[in-house]
Amino acid sequence: MDASTLTLHVRKNGAGVGRLDVMQMLSGVLLILFLWAHLMLVSSVLISPKLMDAIAWFFETTYMAQVGGPLIGLLIFTHFLLAARKMPWRAQEANAFVKHSVMMHHKDTWLWLAQVVTALLILVMASIHMWVVLTDLPITAVKSAARIQSGYWLPFYLVLLPLAEVHVGIGFYRIGVKYGYITKANRKWYQRLENYMMGGFITIGLITLIRFSFLTV
Repeated sequence: MDASTLTLHVRKNGAGVGRLDVMQMLSGVLLILFLWAHLMLVSSVLISPKLMDAIAWFFETTYMAQVGGPLIGLLIFTHFLLAARKMPWRAQEANAFVKHSVMMHHKDTWLWLAQVVTALLILVMASIHMWVVLTDLPITAVKSAARIQSGYWLPFYLVLLPLAEVHVGIGFYRIGVKYGYITKANRKWYQRLENYMMGGFITIGLITLIRFSFLTV
């Protein structure tokens, strides 16, 4: 069969598929909120390293870091499994997807492909990040700065930061489209808003990395 004529589909199972889609959406929303909150908390080092240490101390004293960290890791893995149902894993499916995307010139289809690629990379890199941080508690500004200044971690985060924000930004937009919050009438406005938000969060993340790079350890 010619890959260009292959139709990609997800097997329908009535309400079961709908429930899985809702679970995927909810897990995605929770991860979006977590990532934004995490970035803002880490960026508190821009105000004061002592402030970041105090926030980290609170989360660790209340065991929110020790318990919440693994739960977030489980949520990431669960969200990936739910999304993986629709990913073109076979070479024939991937080839058909690319050919159809080129033929249709559909921007949202390419955005979905970008989500697939970034998801695979984030799954690996976020797991590494969480393992390194959670096995080296307590979290402190000085310890984070030492890790950033060690050499290979700065390039690691320079890749992970935009990957995560692009994935989250596209996901936020696609959820709005799928559930009717973003329509043809307001789509351009939401796209501009999301671009500004992605740019803003990436900028905050980069400034935070620069701060860690020059923090005395």
